[in-house]
Amino acid sequence: MPKLAIIGGSGTYNLLESHESLEVHTPYGDPSSSIEIGKISGVEVAFIPRHGKKHTIPPHMVNYRANIWALKKYGVERIVGVNAVGSLKEDHPPGEVFIPDQFIDFTRRRPLTFYDGPEVYHISAADPFCPDINSKIAEICKSEGIEANLGGTYVCIEGPRFSTRSESFMFRNFADIIGMTLVPEVNLADEMAMCYSVLATITDYDVWSTKPVDTKEVLKVAGENEEKVQRILKKIIPAISGERKCSCSHRLDDAKI
Repeated sequence: MPKLAIIGGSGTYNLLESHESLEVHTPYGDPSSSIEIGKISGVEVAFIPRHGKKHTIPPHMVNYRANIWALKKYGVERIVGVNAVGSLKEDHPPGEVFIPDQFIDFTRRRPLTFYDGPEVYHISAADPFCPDINSKIAEICKSEGIEANLGGTYVCIEGPRFSTRSESFMFRNFADIIGMTLVPEVNLADEMAMCYSVLATITDYDVWSTKPVDTKEVLKVAGENEEKVQRILKKIIPAISGERKCSCSHRLDDAKI
């Protein structure tokens, strides 16, 4: 198995140069689909379509624990999550790439941890994303002439509905972008001491803006973002294929009760 994985996400379904499928069953049930194993820019990569191969799984029903467990079991050390998000700020327009370094969790009913007992771990979530992958994504965007923002906060809501106007105005006080699929994906990757970063592409201004968000507009802009997502992934995969030099592999150190 490769040491790198992509969990998609817009612009990723047809990215692998060649692939084979690996059926995996986990203690938490089945992943969103079989794991696709192929190459991107000559580097072997694992891929899981977060919403299933035909996008039939809504965000609140994704089996996040099965997805992360399956990747860890077969040796994956680094994950890049691809997310379509809404913007909560005027200066982060649709089409921009956003690379968050913080998140706020407003989900309600998702299993958030692998440690339900009898083993108990309290990992630090102070810096939940891999700083090494984050900085490399930003560097690649700059070199490719792609507008990107490094650093900021992603607020994750339960979905599948979009926010009310009041909710959107509230979230604007605390976060920069809003989406439905980051949590618990990032939590679970951290609990497995994996590197995790998000390549988020902005599709809309959410409903704090004068025009309410709708699915048709989101899908239109998401389609327009696919080309840049593929360009970034083709560059980032070789850039993070070496040995890990960050501290993500030590997240479980001293965390067990």
